Amino acid sequence: MNHSNGRSAWQRFRRHHVATVCLGILAILLLMALLAPVIAPYSPTKPAGTFSQPPSREHWLGTDKIGRDMYSRVLYAMRVSLTVGFWATIISTAIGVALGLLSGWFGGWVDRTIMSFTDMVMSFPYILLVLVAAAIFEPGMTSIVLILGFVDWPGVARLVRGNVLSLRETNFVKSGVTAGMPGAWILFSEILPNTIAPVLVYATSVFALSILDEAALSFLGMGIQPPTPSLGNILNGAESLSVLTGKPWLWVPAGTVIILLVVCINFVGDALRDALDPRNLQ
Repeated sequence: MNHSNGRSAWQRFRRHHVATVCLGILAILLLMALLAPVIAPYSPTKPAGTFSQPPSREHWLGTDKIGRDMYSRVLYAMRVSLTVGFWATIISTAIGVALGLLSGWFGGWVDRTIMSFTDMVMSFPYILLVLVAAAIFEPGMTSIVLILGFVDWPGVARLVRGNVLSLRETNFVKSGVTAGMPGAWILFSEILPNTIAPVLVYATSVFALSILDEAALSFLGMGIQPPTPSLGNILNGAESLSVLTGKPWLWVPAGTVIILLVVCINFVGDALRDALDPRNLQ
């Protein structure tokens, strides 16, 4: 994408006012997560006050059941959850793009083999596959990233394969084949750049889903393990009715951050889809 196209895409993106606001919110949350070691007033893993203390001047979001500062824990939890979501998205997208390119370009038995394997993975209930994998491997950030990365790729693979099959019939690809250009050069110089936009849009949904999955696994005790904070294991402390009704500072901040992240990422993804659509030339 050249400078002119990039500027046009940004102008089309800005027409989505809600997505523009969401992009700003995401930027603020990301900055807060990156600066957590600097702006967090207390350690996220050590007690800093009395047990289950309500919000006060010393502890803006109160303290948890063992006296740890909730504001500091939410900051570090955002850092953990965004890291898991980012790397899981990178892994799943890389696997999906590689398999989709191979399947669409070579066709024949390569296409049948890859797509059969893809269909087999997609035939399993997604949440069941994630839960079984999480139960097999030792809980932790690395395990969660690898699990989510290796189960989220089929959608990307099918998307890329469809784009490759479509692009193979275009004149600029056929002319490259006729001119005797190496297949690898055509694949990576002509086809892959024209596949980046839909993959980028799809990756935003994978990113949001990975954040939700990490929160769900950590809530169930199969993800990030205490005392390391994540948005999911913070919510794990709000299982009782007395906490839900009488101590909202123990779960509302983490729940709000999850909602903000997922909703904002989805709005940004929708706007990206329209902004990068080649039919929107005006």
